[in-house]
Amino acid sequence: MTNSSKDIDYVLRTVEERDVRFVRLWFTDVLGNLKSFAISPEDLEEAFEEGIGFDGSSVDGFVPIVESDMLAFPDASTFQFLPWRPQKNAVARIFCDICTPKRQPFEGDPRSVLFRVFRQAQEKGYVPIVGPELEYFYFKNNYRPEPLDNAGYFDLTPSDASRELRRDTVLSLERLSIPVEYSYHAMGPSQHGLSLRYAEAVTAADNIMTARFAIKQIAQMNGLFASFMPKPLPGKPGSAMFLQQSLFDGAGENVFWGDDLYHLSPLALSYVAGLIKYAPEYMLVTNPTVNSYKRLVPGGETPTFGTWGRRNRNALVRLPLHKPGKHQSARVELRLADPAANPYLALAATISAGLKGIEDGLELPPEFNSDFAPSERELADAGFERLPRNLGEAIDRFRASGLMREVLGDHVFNFLVEEKTREWASFNASVTDWELDAYYGGF
Repeated sequence: MTNSSKDIDYVLRTVEERDVRFVRLWFTDVLGNLKSFAISPEDLEEAFEEGIGFDGSSVDGFVPIVESDMLAFPDASTFQFLPWRPQKNAVARIFCDICTPKRQPFEGDPRSVLFRVFRQAQEKGYVPIVGPELEYFYFKNNYRPEPLDNAGYFDLTPSDASRELRRDTVLSLERLSIPVEYSYHAMGPSQHGLSLRYAEAVTAADNIMTARFAIKQIAQMNGLFASFMPKPLPGKPGSAMFLQQSLFDGAGENVFWGDDLYHLSPLALSYVAGLIKYAPEYMLVTNPTVNSYKRLVPGGETPTFGTWGRRNRNALVRLPLHKPGKHQSARVELRLADPAANPYLALAATISAGLKGIEDGLELPPEFNSDFAPSERELADAGFERLPRNLGEAIDRFRASGLMREVLGDHVFNFLVEEKTREWASFNASVTDWELDAYYGGF
């Protein structure tokens, strides 16, 4: 990230004119948790020039205590007012890039990882564009998942008790310069979705982080709790983070557009082939928790095999129907990821997988379309690869992936392997309610 003097001047002038009293510096740890600390407006100019020092040893996945000094450099282009704070003594936020004391990009900073992938794509002549769609739940409290309604997909009924929450969230995001294409009640009870407008990859990841925070903030202000847990309710649909992706060239033209059967270019089809081939290797990033795999089960509208299709919503990659005259909207939809993922790492991993498919000239496997939920045997017999069934399998595939190590760097790669291995071991050593219900009285 390189700040322009124009952006810096605008921020400094706006801070002075709009009575800003606190500037919150935002960044994420490796696991995707939003981190923040506030500085006074008087320190902002120095922050742009020299960075603000902080203790990196206290942040998951950053550095050991003996190498704790880190610098946060604000990205002036991300300056926005927090709309839920008063206009008087206003509060603004700026995303930061994390650097070492030598002002080198810190290899454990997820935003820097995505910037590196973005620049590599630019060197190949591509600009990655992403349109995210987030699903989540509203619950009555933060200690037990008690839904607010029993409404269903796209329902507009008095039982949809969260319409005003969605409305306030959309308005807040728009005041943060994050356009929302549409919002809706999703399939599960008290489950909702927001589709954010397309943006360049790094901005899209910033928007996901902001949207997750805004959704939680608005819910809390109304005495409720918003959860991005992939599968909080047994027997009900889980939450996804759909990632619609495309590549543009330097002239602003969508290179995914083509005039074949699918209205996609050969380049786009190779990109999809890369998303499919490397999915088992990047799933630890896109589906990073034990709970993530409770969502990815046969029989629902969730991917369990490396398939693609145009109408099949249990495919790993879906090719949305083309709108005549809308060539710039040609895109592919990755349906695998969930909202527990770190969006910077998820986009870095999946975009790199698609670019690798283009680089290697991968051919798209046969389409699998079906009017019913196919069995695992049918999918396996058709030659499709079964995706990891649980976090342990995902760790094994990730650990063996040369591509993921190259994309994420040794620091992030090794941390994820170690941290997720501990998480998986802890889960396996736990006694669950299901086990007590199934076995306790029988022995």
